[in-house]
Amino acid sequence: MLGGVLAYTLVPIDGTIAPSIALEANQQTTAEEQHAKTDQVTDGDTAPSTQTTEQVSTQPNSKTVSVGKGDTLMKVLVRAGADPQESHAAITALSSVFDPRRLKIGQDITLNFSKTDLAEKTKTNDILQLVSVSLNQDVDKQVAAIRSPDRGFKAKETIIELEKKMARVGGTIENSLFLSAAQSGLPNQVTLQLIRIFSYDVDFQREIQAGDQFEVYFERFVDENGRALKEGRIQWASMTLSGQKISLYRFKTKDDGFTDYYDQKGRSVRKTLMRTPIDGARLTSRFGKRKHPILGYTKMHKGADFGAPRGTPIMAAGNGTVEMAGRNGAYGNYIRIRHTSEYKTAYAHMKGFAKKVRKGSRVKQGQIIGYVGTTGRSTGPHLHYEVHKNGRLINPLSVKLPAGRKLKGKMLTTFKSFAGQMDKAVAALPANTKVAKLAD
Repeated sequence: MLGGVLAYTLVPIDGTIAPSIALEANQQTTAEEQHAKTDQVTDGDTAPSTQTTEQVSTQPNSKTVSVGKGDTLMKVLVRAGADPQESHAAITALSSVFDPRRLKIGQDITLNFSKTDLAEKTKTNDILQLVSVSLNQDVDKQVAAIRSPDRGFKAKETIIELEKKMARVGGTIENSLFLSAAQSGLPNQVTLQLIRIFSYDVDFQREIQAGDQFEVYFERFVDENGRALKEGRIQWASMTLSGQKISLYRFKTKDDGFTDYYDQKGRSVRKTLMRTPIDGARLTSRFGKRKHPILGYTKMHKGADFGAPRGTPIMAAGNGTVEMAGRNGAYGNYIRIRHTSEYKTAYAHMKGFAKKVRKGSRVKQGQIIGYVGTTGRSTGPHLHYEVHKNGRLINPLSVKLPAGRKLKGKMLTTFKSFAGQMDKAVAALPANTKVAKLAD
């Protein structure tokens, strides 16, 4: 049922991420050997049960332990045999380059030990000293805490050298953009970028039709063996909706150093507010009168509901200041953001709030402010989203939003030249039906 016209190829371009920095600890593992799972543990999230496993390295006094459900870094280190005080010292050092609260279920942590003088005398391995703790923060970045000569721990980072290439994927939508993109080989992370880029102007619930097309030109990073390990930014994308093609270019304006996506006329896609502040959700209830699913009678529904799994990130629809973040009656966990003197947005039934999001805090458009839940008067996990204009609730899906920046003069001339070069680069990639996936 799903089908697509596929164009996919890789072309090397100059430049790498950063030179490699050698760690001063033995038995370090590479990024591809410790590639972490993508399920991030956040406060209060319900994650699938994952059995913790321990694997003894082939090298003496080295152990690799996988993070299990509910684990903290301290729990992992102590369970692996590290002294609690040494574990605390190592974690303190590691915190300068890695947030221990961002451990992922299934993530591997490698510990190296050395025998103490007492262990040598007694010929036992029971008395060991922690030498280093290392883990992969990303496929191209390893962090570690390494014991120094003064017996303290120091943090180290290793940036693994990857080669940047460009990939091109295109397809025809037969059912939904997400499903058709997946069949065409477009990675989920890139699909979410695509949705976010076009979300200012496209209503993905109502405007997408069978036969519409998409095409994406994006970065991929590969290791020395040519294995794709990481997705990068979309540099160009297009969508053809009801026969009308919209092309967007990632462009950095020199006067302010800000990078944004612009259409062919040099107009920024960014608006005051995003229409849908959540990725991959389905519209379950529109703005207007409806029969309330709990109260049982018809009343005005003054927002839009987006159904999504519990824990799905919710983004700020625009730059602004948080006016309220807390419990709010039938709304459950609730956030309201003031964007301008004219516009405010509100988010209800949330499971919890993102770190540092509280009354008075400043947030940026697209910043994660909380997570989908079912608190308050709710029949299931979803986001209730409202837009307030001059104190009056309006339909979030039909509001006309002020446009972003429009390039002029020399900046517009520079952009048009850049767009022309980008068009040539995209067109130069030949079609290929073989889809490459990220290496495990």
